[in-house]
Amino acid sequence: MRIRTYESVVVLNAALEDDQIESILKRIEEIITSNGGEVLDIDKWGRKRLAYPIQKAKSGYYAIFRFKAPTELIKELERNYRLDENIIRFLTILLDKFALEAIAKKKESAENENSGDSETNNESKE
Repeated sequence: MRIRTYESVVVLNAALEDDQIESILKRIEEIITSNGGEVLDIDKWGRKRLAYPIQKAKSGYYAIFRFKAPTELIKELERNYRLDENIIRFLTILLDKFALEAIAKKKESAENENSGDSETNNESKE
């Protein structure tokens, strides 16, 4: 059983209520963890306009899951995506070492910007 790092982008129906969207995201997270995976990060982009209409919808709720999992999990995860009528599109990819480095670098620079903003705010208050 080989553990690899994956990224799964899910587009949900934007007409759903926020609590319904959260329950779908929790269920996806439970599927990953119950099948031997480990969720590293969930990036919720929120409601965005689609590039083209999908099933007569013009907007969707985007969420990105980054996780480590055995290769067998992907088949089960995507089967669940297909069965859920609220998921209008999905894409799961295998992350190579270059993608992982880029994600880590981006996260690090975002943290540095946030800490720099809080320091400038503290200096301006004094």
